[in-house]
Amino acid sequence: MAVHSDCDGIRRRDFLKAGVLGGAGLTVADYLRLSAEGAVNTEGKAKRAIFVSLAGGPSHMDTFDLKPKAPAEFRGEFNPIKTNVPGIEISEHLPKLAKCMDKYTILRGVSHNVAAHALGTDYLVTGNRPLPALKFPGVGSVMTKERPGDPELPGFVAIPDTPQTPGYLGVRYAPLQTNSTPRAGQPFRIRGVQLGAGLKISDIKRRQGLLNDLDKTFQGFEKHDALLSGLDKFSQQAYGMIISPKARRAFDISKETPAITKLFGTDSFSQSCLLAARLVESGEPFASVRHGGWDTHNNNFGRLKDELLPALDGAISGLLLALEQKGLLESTAVIVTGEFGRTPKITDREGGGRNHWPRAMFVLMAGGGVKPGQVIGASDSQGMGPAASAITPDAVIASYYHMLGIDFTKEYRTTTGRPVMIVRNGKVIDGLLG
Repeated sequence: MAVHSDCDGIRRRDFLKAGVLGGAGLTVADYLRLSAEGAVNTEGKAKRAIFVSLAGGPSHMDTFDLKPKAPAEFRGEFNPIKTNVPGIEISEHLPKLAKCMDKYTILRGVSHNVAAHALGTDYLVTGNRPLPALKFPGVGSVMTKERPGDPELPGFVAIPDTPQTPGYLGVRYAPLQTNSTPRAGQPFRIRGVQLGAGLKISDIKRRQGLLNDLDKTFQGFEKHDALLSGLDKFSQQAYGMIISPKARRAFDISKETPAITKLFGTDSFSQSCLLAARLVESGEPFASVRHGGWDTHNNNFGRLKDELLPALDGAISGLLLALEQKGLLESTAVIVTGEFGRTPKITDREGGGRNHWPRAMFVLMAGGGVKPGQVIGASDSQGMGPAASAITPDAVIASYYHMLGIDFTKEYRTTTGRPVMIVRNGKVIDGLLG
């Protein structure tokens, strides 16, 4: 898997591991040991969620918010094409997404003023403007707390990793990262779920028996230590996942039908989205996919045309169509977002580039009660900022929680006892939900 670097010099893989134990990178046993149950809210239409992060900040001007009438130094090299929804046009390099525009909604004129990769990312995955003294939890961690799923599956799977951390909720709500991406037609294995190195179920059971004997020796110490208490419970859950045929099948994309696999390309992004669709079908509550490389300061148009847009087109169209064929689109909340857009005016860097631009960006939303086949919001004639009222990241994520039946005004307590709402300044976007 390629490791992309942001222009601020931080490798994305390193950034994702920073913070609260990286918010991830846990083994299955670690993850389950630190997992916890939460209250279930069943009011939302969506019962599961898929969150796609386009790391680096994709250009709104060259994807879903083209400005063909703007001056040449703004509009760029790409032309708009019609979609299957009259009156809506997107980039010519997204033909598959144009053919399924009736499956999703485009948010235009999404706007904020946080132009740094890490901070902008935090804003878009939490719905809260970053604060130096408080780390807010990502959507997946809140979902893990509020909507616990099948005990044989993790509460939150990240493919291959995620910028989301559990923040002040603590590492018990961290995601399980796969740390790799699937390959087309091959069984996908993550350490701790699939058996490897010649191990058999009988070997695992024998080892677990030895661990149980050892645990009995230290039973008297558990009640005196919060970390030790529950170790046996979480170890048993990890053990259950390892020997569970359901868990192993959930990660095995080679078991998908030809009708589903043909919807996706063979690249890692498409295969990651295929895995996400398979996981939610198997009962996984929250799956995230990260696809990097969108930091196009140089050769913006060449990279988009030859690499980034074909991958995006195949992966997201495949995801939406696969969910529809599986009968899961309406009950799965899907969001696709970067951390910001890119400068409307093209730079004179090699190949023509676009720099960071949080004042205008796009977000795609689908499923979970979203009214599809529409555009909400707009940027001005040159893509510089909202044409009227801005759609904020707070509203985007508050709407996403609402789709999942999670009250985004609910208050949690930080480790210091401070009451904090899930999204402090959120509201549901007008016209988004049918």
